[in-house]
Formats: sequence, C-alpha cells, structure tokens
Amino acid sequence: MSTITVPDTLPSPEEDSQRLRKAFEGWGTDKKAIIEVLGHRDSRHRAAIARCYSLLYNESLLERLHSELSGDFGRAVTLWTENPSERDAKLAHEAIKRKGDRDICIILEIACSSSPEHLIAVRKSYCSLFHSSLEEDIESYFACQQQLKQFLASVVSSYRYDGDHVDKQLAKSEAKKLFDAVRGKQPCHKDVVRILGTRSKAHLKFAFKYYKEEYGISIEEDIECNSSDDKKLTSIMRVAITCLEYPEKHFAEVAKNSIVGLGTDEESLTGTIVTRAEIDMKLIKEEYKRRYNTTLKDDVIGDTSGYYKDFLLTLLGTN
Repeated sequence: MSTITVPDTLPSPEEDSQRLRKAFEGWGTDKKAIIEVLGHRDSRHRAAIARCYSLLYNESLLERLHSELSGDFGRAVTLWTENPSERDAKLAHEAIKRKGDRDICIILEIACSSSPEHLIAVRKSYCSLFHSSLEEDIESYFACQQQLKQFLASVVSSYRYDGDHVDKQLAKSEAKKLFDAVRGKQPCHKDVVRILGTRSKAHLKFAFKYYKEEYGISIEEDIECNSSDDKKLTSIMRVAITCLEYPEKHFAEVAKNSIVGLGTDEESLTGTIVTRAEIDMKLIKEEYKRRYNTTLKDDVIGDTSGYYKDFLLTLLGTN
C-alpha cells in the first residue's frame, strides 16, 4: 500500500551519501538531487544512508538538511528522513504542548492508526527524547480535562492484539455497550474507553459493523446525532473510531481540508503525506478520489509549488 518507488538497482548507502554531500556543496543546494535520492528510498534505506553519511563526513545528515533547507520543503524532507518512531514522538510532543483541536487529532492518529509495534517504538523514542513518558505528559498537559485525559492515556498506552481472530459474541455484546453509552450521551463512559483502548482492530471493525446492522446507523453517525454537551469530546471520539476502523477515510479528509479554502494548511498536508506514504497512501488516494471526484495528486499540483510540490508528488507516486 506504499506509494514510494525504489530503483530496481539501488545505489549503496555510500554512493547515496556522496551524492547528497555533493548536493550540499557549492553556491546553491541541489534540491532536485535531494528529492531524487531521499524521495525514492524506503525507511530502512534512509536509515542506512543517515548512518553512512555520519561516518563519512562526521556530521548528522538531519542537521545538514536543517541547515541547507527551509520552509515547507525543508520540513517535509527532514520529517521524511527522520527515523519514523522518533518523528512521530516529536509530532506527538509538539501536539501535546499546543493542545489545539488539530493537535489532539495528531495524537489520535499516532495512537489509533499505528501498528502495535510502531506505537511501542514511538513511546520508547518519546521517553528517550523528552525524559518523560507520553502518558505522563498527557496526564500533565491535559490535567484539567479529565475525560479527554483519560481517553488519550488509554489509547496511547494500548498494545493491541494484531491478528484476525474475533470472538464474535463478545464483539456483539460490546457493540451493545457502545450503543448504550452513545444513546446515554456518555462518549467517554468507562466501557467506551476500555473497548476502544484495548480491543484489536479486527474486533472493533466487527463490533462497528454489527452496530450498524443491529441499530440501523453507524456508530460515528450515532455519536453525532446523540452528541453530549461537550462537542469537542464528541468530535474526538469520532476521529478515534475512524482512525481505528478505516484510517484512509480520516487521512483523505485531513488532506482535503488542508487544501480547500483560502490558503493551504501545509503542516497538515505534509504530515499526512509524509507519515502515510509508506503505510496506506495508496488506499488514501483511492478514498480521496472516490469521495471528492478528483485526485490528491491533482489537488497537490493545484495548491502547492516549487520543490515542495515536487517532493510531495514524489512521495505520492503515480495515480
């Protein structure tokens, strides 16, 4: 489901490092060469290049990219080059400190649309980078928002079973508990927090499917129709459920919202493309076209420019 194209005959990390070094030297940075190298390497190869570059030139590749590049293009390239777990740990840390609606969505994206192994890696990286746990900082920064704090702590600390086995009777009984909580306008009821924070994605997908079949409405729509007085909390629960069930729907919407209207939300657009390009960008592109009757690639072409546009298109691959 990745959209990254890697050459059939791959240069060695040493060759790629030498080409990047050459791109940094001279009067101007050769941005095209940077795109051609880093934009066509997967995370394993990028990590090998970073290690090799450091050994060859006694400097950090990331630090050199920071010094050579700027603006939206610079942010996109450095996010792409970073170790994915460290990148997501830094994104989570920034989001926790800012605490805006979009920032809370970033925390949910990392917690609910990641594999169990990646989420564990993010939590380990967070501890190493910031000398506190992700859970501790959520507890601290959201201390005055009890229900939100409880829910966020639950999903970020989860280690879900990642297989396909589903206890169908249990899933049906939990769909009933979710229904009772939604109709009772208690989106953060303890049963909701426990179910969304612990159950496997296969289990949740079955429960959500049964919910719609049994009650004639999807759980997301039902939450919207029976929202509590806390509209923000209601919206957050809907985001979490979508990220757990069909993350491609959520990210297609984020990408579209970053483009429509006056001005482009480059931070959201960059984050979506960079963090999902190696995971499910092919599905996101398909969902985008189905929902909006246009391609993500065409919208990126129409709304961005320069090397920033070229880099995003490289990560998006072909239609």
